[in-house]
Amino acid sequence: MSENPDQRRTYMIGQTEIVARPLEQALYLVATPIGNLADITLRALETLAGADIVACEDTRVTRVLLDRYGIRQRSTAYHEHNAAEAGPRLIEALSSGRSVALVSDAGTPLVSDPGFRLVGQALEAGIRVVPIPGPSAVLAALTASGLPSDAFLFAGFLPVKDGQKRTRLEALKSIPATLIFFESPRRVADTLAAMADVLGVARPAAIGRELTKTFEEMRTGTLSALAAHYAEADTPRGEIVVCVGPPGEAPAAEPEEVDRLLLSLASELPASKAAAEAARMTGGHKPALYRRLMELKGAAGG
Repeated sequence: MSENPDQRRTYMIGQTEIVARPLEQALYLVATPIGNLADITLRALETLAGADIVACEDTRVTRVLLDRYGIRQRSTAYHEHNAAEAGPRLIEALSSGRSVALVSDAGTPLVSDPGFRLVGQALEAGIRVVPIPGPSAVLAALTASGLPSDAFLFAGFLPVKDGQKRTRLEALKSIPATLIFFESPRRVADTLAAMADVLGVARPAAIGRELTKTFEEMRTGTLSALAAHYAEADTPRGEIVVCVGPPGEAPAAEPEEVDRLLLSLASELPASKAAAEAARMTGGHKPALYRRLMELKGAAGG
């Protein structure tokens, strides 16, 4: 393990050097900034400076944070690809009486990273696990989304393949809670289109991008409107969090959105089935939607 017991364990707040207190034997789960390096707690700094071992996803990323606060600790890698080898070594160090601080590249450890395996191993070995709470992209996006926050479900990343993605969305569709996802900038347009199809075009949603960073953005609207925006926009940059409101929260779909949906469905389905699918997705009435589709077809001469 990468450690130096003789090294002076301190951290910097402005121009003031502070000595970190010795840590008791435990696995410390330390939340780190999701973008803005000022979003770090004093307890997190003291824990990182005082730990015998700092385990992280990417030592280069963590080094930026440690340098920012004058923490001279070295770090060791613990990530998805080396967990099988690194995990037992960390448990061995913990079992011998050392303290380990576990961090992810950004945010709270164990959220969409392999840290849960290490926690399970530590608990099985009778080792104390101590959460050091702080930044979380999930909560940052939820609180700024304007969507209900009394009940929410974090669903991580959706499958990449479209069929599997839609199957997963169908399973989540009726859950009475705000749904929260992480998504790649390259896939966000396709994912929003799938969400509009499966969850409903009028369901309210919010996209959080580059949260806490210089170009932070929160974009809100219906799934249909957001899907249309990202279908036409350049591929966005940065980390993205997608929040989708609970079922039953959706306002009535705008007439223009319903018309677009009807014509899109009618390009692939018979008129009756297109109207039925539109009714399912919008909560509208099939007969009325069928009549509207006939009007649109008549106006288009089709």
